[in-house]
Amino acid sequence: MSRLIAVAGATGYIGGRLVPRLLAEGNRVRVLTRDPSRLRDLPWGADVEAVTGSLEDPAAATALCEGAGVVYYLVHSMGGTGRDDFRERERACAENTARAAEAAGVGRIVYLSGLNPGRGLSRHLASRAEVGRILLGSGVPTAVLQAGLVIGSGSASFEMVRHLTDVLPVMPAPRWVLNRVQPIAVRDALHYLEAAADLPAHVNRTFDIGGPDVLTYAAMMRGYARAAGLREPAILALPVLTPWLAAQWVNLVTPIPRALAVPLVESLQNDCVVQEHGIAAYIREPEGGLTSYEAAVRLALGKIERGEVETTWAGSSALGAPSDPLPSDPAWSGATVYTDERTAASPADPARVWDVVEAIGGENGWYSFPLAWAARGWIDKLVGGVGLRRGRRHPQRLHLGDALDWWRVEALEPGRLLRLRAEMRVPGRAWLEMTVEPDGPGSVYRQRAVFLPHGLAGRLYWLAVLPFHGIVFKGMASRIVAAAEKGAASVEEGTR
Repeated sequence: MSRLIAVAGATGYIGGRLVPRLLAEGNRVRVLTRDPSRLRDLPWGADVEAVTGSLEDPAAATALCEGAGVVYYLVHSMGGTGRDDFRERERACAENTARAAEAAGVGRIVYLSGLNPGRGLSRHLASRAEVGRILLGSGVPTAVLQAGLVIGSGSASFEMVRHLTDVLPVMPAPRWVLNRVQPIAVRDALHYLEAAADLPAHVNRTFDIGGPDVLTYAAMMRGYARAAGLREPAILALPVLTPWLAAQWVNLVTPIPRALAVPLVESLQNDCVVQEHGIAAYIREPEGGLTSYEAAVRLALGKIERGEVETTWAGSSALGAPSDPLPSDPAWSGATVYTDERTAASPADPARVWDVVEAIGGENGWYSFPLAWAARGWIDKLVGGVGLRRGRRHPQRLHLGDALDWWRVEALEPGRLLRLRAEMRVPGRAWLEMTVEPDGPGSVYRQRAVFLPHGLAGRLYWLAVLPFHGIVFKGMASRIVAAAEKGAASVEEGTR
């Protein structure tokens, strides 16, 4: 008889990879999500039971745990870099889960935390350690797996190393690049997580988990370069770069936004290596042994090249977040809403136009004034936004909730509609909507940019960018249909 496993954080980077493994083993899986529609395009979305809500709500925690034999706690807050309010939220979520799990008679809690160097903990690592203590004291047997940098396609740690190494042949760096770290391949972390569900009932403790290599962060960048076939960067450790300054540097040079760069950099201020290996007494290493760092890098790069990235840090951050409604005349009657609408007819059939629309962004670009898009992306990074360099998970296909440069896929009707919600820093809320409809033997492409300003700053912002819209959005519409027609002509010529 299959058992019921509950997963909090199922749409996160780790959770999104763990859930299909649990299902493949014949388990029934229940997940917690703020918006069940976000599960629609996940390969396993139809195979799980969804509970709507947040762990901040005791009722949602109770519904998640009811009847479950195992609860995976994979929830982490990476916000609140300016205040410690995230610690209060994490504490409340952990306490609600602990009470709900005990009341429901759950047999095991498995929590993925960070390696604990024992001193000088960053605020985020200290909060994770506190969550671990709360769960260990719940009365439910708990395994707290403490991992350092997780290396896999799409992980924040991997993307930070990757972009720093790809972009900078000579890197001025803070002294922490000489600190020792013990990364773990995502496949090995998942191996331990899966097996931890079957630990003996008396086990209630923390376990350090890590890969076979202990490296400095500088050695990790050089190892990445070797695995990627690049020239190894020259790294200059400078005492003047504070953690805050280093985080700003990471924000500018990599796709990692400031809100995530700060806690990542703060966690590297001390050596972060495995202190004990008690896990070996209960869980065997994966078949073939633990994955070396450079092997993990090669595996990650291979998945990126083949378009097989399962989850990413960018996609996981908002999958469970409620989306903003698109302003419409009835819903926003009386409010100020600015729009820019474009229409372009094309002899290309709708499927050809849609292929261009769905592949937009990332390496394919935005079909108009690339210098303006790049400049706007750099401005966004300078003010702490996500910028344009998040790219996209798959080169041709999108899914609901995917990150797409500085946008998020908010609505997706394959073949017909793509609506993107802006996640750049703007004084208001913005959307870009693209639709494709049949028109006789051809098609009509419609494009609508919508901006809901916040106060005077929002109105002034719209007026400032308005002159560029005639160039950017008009050119974008015409080039999208031109690209579809060019693709159709190439196919027709190839069949002659």
